[in-house]
Amino acid sequence: MRDSVFGGLVAEIRTIRAARRFGRVTGVGRGVLSVSGLSAAAGDRVTVLAAPGARVGGEVIEVTQDNIIVLPESPLDGFRIGDRVLLDGALTIAPDDSWLGRVVDPLGNPMDDAPLLPGPSPRPLRTAPPAPARRRPLGPRLSTGVAVFNTMLPIVRGQRIGLFAGSGVGKTSLLGTLAKGVSADVVVIALIGERGRELREFVEHVLGPEGMKRAVLVVATSDQSPLLRRQAAWTAIAVAEHFRDSGRHVLLVADSVTRFAEAHREVALAAGEAPSLRGYPPSVAHMIMSLAERAGPGEATAGDITAIFTVLVAGSDMEGPVADILRGVLDGHVVLDRAIAERGRYPAIDLLRSVSRSLPAAATDEENALISEARHTLSIYHAAEMMIQAGLYTAGSNPEIDRAVALWPKLDAFLAEGETGDVSDSFQRLGRYLGRLP
Repeated sequence: MRDSVFGGLVAEIRTIRAARRFGRVTGVGRGVLSVSGLSAAAGDRVTVLAAPGARVGGEVIEVTQDNIIVLPESPLDGFRIGDRVLLDGALTIAPDDSWLGRVVDPLGNPMDDAPLLPGPSPRPLRTAPPAPARRRPLGPRLSTGVAVFNTMLPIVRGQRIGLFAGSGVGKTSLLGTLAKGVSADVVVIALIGERGRELREFVEHVLGPEGMKRAVLVVATSDQSPLLRRQAAWTAIAVAEHFRDSGRHVLLVADSVTRFAEAHREVALAAGEAPSLRGYPPSVAHMIMSLAERAGPGEATAGDITAIFTVLVAGSDMEGPVADILRGVLDGHVVLDRAIAERGRYPAIDLLRSVSRSLPAAATDEENALISEARHTLSIYHAAEMMIQAGLYTAGSNPEIDRAVALWPKLDAFLAEGETGDVSDSFQRLGRYLGRLP
């Protein structure tokens, strides 16, 4: 404990500079500031002294021969020609084990009214993923606390899955259940662009005291600048990498990648990048894919990062740019359907549109047989559902449909069940529902 405290103090002292380089604002307009007198690189962070006692952060988004262009973290009201601009340097974060149970902003500052010291080793927010040739394969199946994820949609160690949902279909509740139930040493949660009132509810009611003990929350609310909303995702995965590099298994939950992409769009358009993919700049694909690639299995003695990325899909449009990009690089996707939520079944998982790419390797032959039979039964019912609901189907016409009608209530209820036991308990119950086990 003593070494941890002094390590944090030493790291804090190292950030103090005897001299600071500064430039001057030479232009204000079109959402950006023009600054002269500083030699900076694109992506560097700066602080603008906009008024006596006022300090506004910003990021260098363009470098010209004479000036740098800065996107500030606040509207341009109050900025003047001649304001001083301090150069802070490249974006870094210094996570520490003492951050467990804490809520921080994208800059690593505490949001829960308690002091927080940085760790001894700063790390860049944007870095390369582990070398592909040295990464381990996906690990064993994880117990999740949710029956459907223990069976038909397994999550294995190091897997990256996407949770695709519209608003108001139970996404946040499902994330909280997985954050508390998935077997992991540490949980890192990024709340990107969320409503401010939801933070306390998520901490106190969704996660609760037990869930917070092993969690670090990185939060950028919807009213904050696109720079901070984008940075929240990078900060969260940098924190996850800190724990991964110490050999631990980390569950990373990023909610949502859509808001991350929207924040990047605002920054990229301010930098002059042309929109192309339904208003998104071409660089959004690389941003999303590079974020996802940093999660997954580690190298050598490092741990793994199992990741859950959420995507907001308007009108269940799975072909939107963000959904399409992310679905192509993940190891599975789970679709939440509004029609299922409206009839009161939560989580509102549409099993037939969801898939885990850890199958069939993550299950035994007997378990895969149960999964296939359950999916087949649900697909038969789905194909005949309109006739059944309209009263046009006559019992006895088709033995497969008759069996699907008989089993559907149990299987549909199974998709909403929690699990206090382990994976084998979930499969035992599924087998009983299908009539294959006593």
